[in-house]
Amino acid sequence: MTKSLIQRLHRFAAARFSPQEEFGLHLTLGVLAMLLAMAGFARIAGAVVDGAPITAVDLRLANWLHAHAHHSPLLRNFLLGVTHLHSTPGMLALTALAGWWLVRRDARHWMLTLVAAVPGGMLLNVAMKHTFERARPHFGEPILTLTTYSFPSGHTVAATLLYGVLACYLSRQARGWQARATIVAAACIMVLLVAGSRLYLGAHYLSDVLAAMAEGCAWLAICVTGVSTLRRRQAARASGNRSY
Repeated sequence: MTKSLIQRLHRFAAARFSPQEEFGLHLTLGVLAMLLAMAGFARIAGAVVDGAPITAVDLRLANWLHAHAHHSPLLRNFLLGVTHLHSTPGMLALTALAGWWLVRRDARHWMLTLVAAVPGGMLLNVAMKHTFERARPHFGEPILTLTTYSFPSGHTVAATLLYGVLACYLSRQARGWQARATIVAAACIMVLLVAGSRLYLGAHYLSDVLAAMAEGCAWLAICVTGVSTLRRRQAARASGNRSY
């Protein structure tokens, strides 16, 4: 009995790390990434709710950036362009454009991943904002005046998801680790640029954008892993039908 149980556990563990299995390595890595990102989000959210030292850092950084933003009109206008491009209408337009490009490349499962990730993640973030109800930074002469809640940053979540999906797809098409590293680095730079624009313009605190990145990574792991599993199951069934 014990030997049989050990054998079953060994087969189960081997399947979880097999690149060919329907519920193999991709699912194991996806679940691990999701859990790590969720743990990061929970830690930041808990710190914000409890008024931990990071909230003092939030205030100091927000005040420092706001003071400098009024002295750098060129940088301010550039970051205003970045933030407007990644607003809700802009992100939906970019997502539609990316989806059309993926369909043209016959990457329909990746298009499904994109649709589930970006609009779905944006809706999830709205629910998070209304859960925490954190007020935005307040200044005497604000650059942006917003009435919605601050935590987590919606722009940063959407950017993490859009550029995350594109980076995952392009990385699978690339040859060599240098090309993959360049793709991932470019996606990270775009996310950081969007997050930085929200901080510089006084729309968010540092913890808002950090939590948004963690939230986006968790939802990205769910969407990429879920659609990948669906594709593998469909391929396995099609292969099984052909064998008959």
